[in-house]
Amino acid sequence: SHVWRQDHNGFSHQDPGFIDHVVNKKAEVIRVYLPPDANTLLSVADHCLRSRDYVNVIVAGKQPALQYLDMDAAIKHCTAGIGIWEWASNDRGAEPEVVMACAGDIPTLETLAAVSLLRGYVPDLRIRVVNVVNLMKLQPASEHPHGLSDKDFDTLFTTDKAIIFAFHGYPWLIHRLTYRRTNHKNLHVRGYKEEGTTTTPFDMVVRNDLDRFHLVADVIDRVPRLGYMAAYAKQAIRDKLIEHREYIQRYGEDLPEVRDWVWSEG
Repeated sequence: SHVWRQDHNGFSHQDPGFIDHVVNKKAEVIRVYLPPDANTLLSVADHCLRSRDYVNVIVAGKQPALQYLDMDAAIKHCTAGIGIWEWASNDRGAEPEVVMACAGDIPTLETLAAVSLLRGYVPDLRIRVVNVVNLMKLQPASEHPHGLSDKDFDTLFTTDKAIIFAFHGYPWLIHRLTYRRTNHKNLHVRGYKEEGTTTTPFDMVVRNDLDRFHLVADVIDRVPRLGYMAAYAKQAIRDKLIEHREYIQRYGEDLPEVRDWVWSEG
């Protein structure tokens, strides 16, 4: 079980800081992978088992989860280590208004759910979804052999648009890896912030503001033209979070719309 699944383990399992510790070690040796689904996990595991003289860290949950990529797509995505998920994005042929990035299985789930909600709220909002499997791609190429060049990073994340980054671990690690990037000033990271208990899966992300509703609110706050809808959208988000809290207290499980969620474009 990892930090986002605390059905029975509790605080003893709630520390994703091992990633931070590993990242402190020599760049020539350490590798950190956060596959978002089973096929990417298979691809990453195959790569790591074939490697030699590296410390490979793979972060993945043990619970059944959604499958996003077929095997061919998973291999290509993992080989690149980072990339745009075109099937979840709608900015092709134009500049995105917001970049929604994610690293980790649960952050990816919540990001996609947030994108789906935003498609319903604002169908014409141009969203780019960037998924990160190889965490060290975020570092400059001068700092890690897997790091992206500044030009490639800017191509993915833009130089001036809001970036909402949902991360498996402590948020400041993403800031630390990207602080020299052109668009770091517009980077907003959600992740684990020491909130949790033995509770439902969705309540864990809600407690840490990593849930789909907080991510939607982050986008509304950071895309200038969406200011007109902020009051009503945030009120709807507030009401949904109240409904969530009441439901788990009564039934001990997540709302059906959360528990049974699958990807759809709004």
